[in-house]
Amino acid sequence: MTSNKNAPLAGLTVLDLTHMLSGPYGTMTLADLGARTIKIEPPGEGEGTRKLLAESPDYAREGMGAYFLTLNRGKESIALDLKSTEGRSVFYDLVQHADIVFDNFTAGVTRRLGIDHDTLAAINPRIITCTVSGFGETGPDTQRPAFDQVVQAMGGGMSITGEPSMPPTRSGIPIGDLGGGIFGAMGVLAAVVARHSTGKGQHVDVSMLDVQISLLNYMATMHLMSGHVPDRIGNGHFVHVPYNVYATKDGHVVVACIGDAFFERFREMLPLPTLLNPAYARQPARLADKALIDAAIGEAFATQSTAHWLDRLRGARIPCGPVNDFAQALSDPQVLARNMVVSMTLDSGEVVRMPGNPMKFSDSAEACYAAPPRVGRDSQRILSEMLGYDDDRIDALQYAGAVGV
Repeated sequence: MTSNKNAPLAGLTVLDLTHMLSGPYGTMTLADLGARTIKIEPPGEGEGTRKLLAESPDYAREGMGAYFLTLNRGKESIALDLKSTEGRSVFYDLVQHADIVFDNFTAGVTRRLGIDHDTLAAINPRIITCTVSGFGETGPDTQRPAFDQVVQAMGGGMSITGEPSMPPTRSGIPIGDLGGGIFGAMGVLAAVVARHSTGKGQHVDVSMLDVQISLLNYMATMHLMSGHVPDRIGNGHFVHVPYNVYATKDGHVVVACIGDAFFERFREMLPLPTLLNPAYARQPARLADKALIDAAIGEAFATQSTAHWLDRLRGARIPCGPVNDFAQALSDPQVLARNMVVSMTLDSGEVVRMPGNPMKFSDSAEACYAAPPRVGRDSQRILSEMLGYDDDRIDALQYAGAVGV
């Protein structure tokens, strides 16, 4: 559990009903920001993500795979059978002490379980609920299952990703899942702000497909204005030149000359005969000859190392960067200086490193990252301290199978 009392969300309590990636990423973000986040898991084996990579010698520690280790850091766990009357009764008691209930069930599941917003608001009018689902809770596709790549494909982003001669390509990062979690976290925090004025909670309905459409942003507006359907253009840009990835002697470099001024700096730094055409001082001429310009730059860059070109480009103050692999990205001095690789100590004392929280606050200390809990690790303490249950009641709930401790 995160112990920083000065964290931005200290004082908020989240009941986390999430599984897999989209929901857990959203609640991980809330936990990183200091919200007390109580994971509600089925007794026994717990949430299904616990099993992912759990047997891997490379990607698991203490029986927990990289998915679970990362997504459930800083959380508490209570094992609760929400399908039983006794388990739901305990959950209702928890809701009285909570601010947010966050899930990523398919639309309608919370109503069938009796834990939908209307039911919970009758118990605690200030409760905020959030469901992140593939297609949302309205429209014709509410019951369709969806995973990351499905919404990446349906949302249009895959159609513009990759080289023109190749099939559509998904993002290497699961932006369908992660985007749903991010917008879910933003949605519940917006509802918290609204509650200050209204005194009441509300339900937040986030569709992973909606998020992908939102991320199309200005490109969607361009299509809706013109009717033009964009295609894949690889690593290039449909406006700016040069703006691409170029192979060097030992790697790849990104150059991003946005506007005519950066191009002038670029050709002063690299005065190739091809680039000295006076017409190229203006973007339309460069765009018309994009293939010729890229080929000339590519031929030149292939003769020297990545470090050589980065030194030249940075000296000319041209936006640029190496194409890092994971090892390079996670050891970048800027990344490390921003505390974006953090350490988490497991119960055994072993330390696991993982990405940190990208939000930095001037008046709050850096987040501290506690190890994920075993299933039901905190059940007894939560029932006793938070709800005031005595030992006899806890024993009875455990005997009935409603609670695991």
